[in-house]
Amino acid sequence: MAKINGTKVTTNEVRMSYAQVFEPKAAPGSTEEKYSVSLLIPKTDTETIQAIEQGIAAAQQAGVEKYGKKFPANPKTTFRDGDEERPDDPAYKGHMFLNCSSKTKPGIIKKAAPGSGVKFVEITDESDFYSGCYGKAIVNFFAYDAQGNRGVSAGLNNLMKTRDGEAFAGKAAAEDDFADEFEDEDDDFLG
Repeated sequence: MAKINGTKVTTNEVRMSYAQVFEPKAAPGSTEEKYSVSLLIPKTDTETIQAIEQGIAAAQQAGVEKYGKKFPANPKTTFRDGDEERPDDPAYKGHMFLNCSSKTKPGIIKKAAPGSGVKFVEITDESDFYSGCYGKAIVNFFAYDAQGNRGVSAGLNNLMKTRDGEAFAGKAAAEDDFADEFEDEDDDFLG
């Protein structure tokens, strides 16, 4: 269930894209390193979309109060339509997407194994949280005014993996790449 508290939003299940959450990285043309991820939100998830829109509106109002009447009525945001912005990318088809980032490392967790005595465990292995996996995110919207650019952006707070998904990028597993090497050999080729 998506939740909103002012400018802070907890999403329903989304898909992670461009996950740079273990080590900060500078965006092209910038020297400032940040942790970042793009959240793919199915357009059918109207609950999360409405919560994000409400969070953006709350941050916009805070921007008007902070920066005055110069703050635009329709500010730039990092919340976009995948069908319009990335029409050639099948992963973005039928999705809205939200780019979010942070200077500080987000908390990254998953549910613990039953009987372990704890509810959640921290994910520290980069192969366990990747572009293509599914999860929930907590983001905080804020207004900005930087060098004449005014808008609303999303700060990345925490992430929770809910399930695996097909990885968007990266290399194939060695077992898959070499599968045909062993097709004609006996199962006991080592013995």
